[in-house]
Amino acid sequence: MPDFSLEATVPHPVAGIDEAGRGPWAGPVVAAAVILPPHDTPTGIDDSKRLTKARRADLFDQIIAVAVVGIGEAQVVEIDALNIFQATMLAMQRAVSALTTPPAHVLVDGNHLPDLPCDAQAIVKGDSRSLSIAAASIIAKETRDRHMRELGQQYPGYGWERNAGYGTREHAEALQRIGPCPHHRRSFKPVRESVDNLRN
Repeated sequence: MPDFSLEATVPHPVAGIDEAGRGPWAGPVVAAAVILPPHDTPTGIDDSKRLTKARRADLFDQIIAVAVVGIGEAQVVEIDALNIFQATMLAMQRAVSALTTPPAHVLVDGNHLPDLPCDAQAIVKGDSRSLSIAAASIIAKETRDRHMRELGQQYPGYGWERNAGYGTREHAEALQRIGPCPHHRRSFKPVRESVDNLRN
């Protein structure tokens, strides 16, 4: 379970950063930066992938209520122009910029760091080690899932309310049947191939 051990070794305030949505064929990549209050942290915070949907939604509300939270996104046009890695770094930068309290230090999930105005360190599997990063993983995942459910209502047929834009069979069959919409990442091979198939 994640704890505050990493946070205890760096200057405060410390923010954890994580992202959601690097792999999907559609929708933005979303990053969250979270500064948790050390003495008022919700219990049960964990890597978002280990939580049920209901538990993740509940913790999202609890974290928002007590923490300083910044959310940043990179849109599909930016993903296609920059590539998904650079777009993810951009979303992380925007998440930190959105914090109302500037952090003295940032802990970032993974092994790469965005260009930030403060000291930072990359933590491999950080969402299972750091409470701040785990909280950020919950905020990023829940924010993106809610957004994709809304887009699923605007662009029916792809199943985004269920698959969040990931490459499920339902999504793949819809791409072949009705083609991509403006929220598809055309730099991703399955989407690009669906465009080529429709042209031929």
